Amino acid sequence: MIPTIEWINGKVVMIDQRKLPFEEVYIEHSHYRQVADSIREMVIRGAPAIGVAAALGVALGVNMLSDDEEDVQTRLSEIIKELASTRPTAVNLFWALDEMKKVFDRYGSNIPELKNKILEKALEIKINDEKVNRAIGMIGEVVIKDGDTILTHCNAGSLATAGYGTALGVIRSAHKAGKNLSVIAGETRPFLQGARLTVWEMQKENIPVTLITDSMAGYLMSKGKISVVIVGADRIAQNGDTANKIGTFSLAVLAKFHQIPFYVAAPLSTIDRKAISGKDIPVEERSHDEVRGYLKERTTVPETSVLNPAFDITPFALIEGIITEKKIIRSDPEKEISALFS
Repeated sequence: MIPTIEWINGKVVMIDQRKLPFEEVYIEHSHYRQVADSIREMVIRGAPAIGVAAALGVALGVNMLSDDEEDVQTRLSEIIKELASTRPTAVNLFWALDEMKKVFDRYGSNIPELKNKILEKALEIKINDEKVNRAIGMIGEVVIKDGDTILTHCNAGSLATAGYGTALGVIRSAHKAGKNLSVIAGETRPFLQGARLTVWEMQKENIPVTLITDSMAGYLMSKGKISVVIVGADRIAQNGDTANKIGTFSLAVLAKFHQIPFYVAAPLSTIDRKAISGKDIPVEERSHDEVRGYLKERTTVPETSVLNPAFDITPFALIEGIITEKKIIRSDPEKEISALFS
């Protein structure tokens, strides 16, 4: 598996996912604002990974405080505000920041102890994320049958998490269980996470993978070449409506029409219990230049009008099940989600 993010010698080190698959470059961060910039600029992406990065970013910021800092609460608020402003849709970001606040509420009056406890909690979030992903994989691999071809969208693998992955974690677990399977990865315009990241991860583990353009999915479904669809999530509402990378909703509609099961794989930390339905989930609008080309390559003229919502909302009615680390939510999401948190 790929080491996505680490705490090394008092710094946050993460792989620059913008340069993959052609270069494996790691960036060191010594200031929490650098971590915020890396989240904002997609050096690191994927809801669980963003949550881990935010937690470690808080640890960096708190570590910069002097032991006789007079207004620690104001400084912490500044750190959290900066990190919270980076990506509005991925709820793991806000969940991780809330976890950091809880540590401050308990140890804020003792700065040396606060520094230790904040870092301890951030590393715990990182370690637990991989454990949770492995549990998702173990629970979810039953939805994959021997001989299946799985369509996935964007990247919900090791790179999107602290390790192992959610949707790709399910695929990894099925492969490890000896099931004969193959993966079809949609390229995921405009940032090409499927083409650059998912394909790279699968190739590294010798899992058969084929790349398609996003618009080919319906054709392949109509030809019986897709057995099941499994995607990740950036935020899940209380009623099971799910925000994921733009294009997910279209795949869910196509899968429903062709009677192909469509699954979401995500940790419980991706469930936003304040969001009653998908209408309550904010959708990030990203830079229009991401659609006008890729990196320095332009595909249209600079003044072209563009829309670039980074996510869309898939209603639970189109979802066969939500695979969590505890169970697969299948029929009554409000009831089942409430029971998982009780």
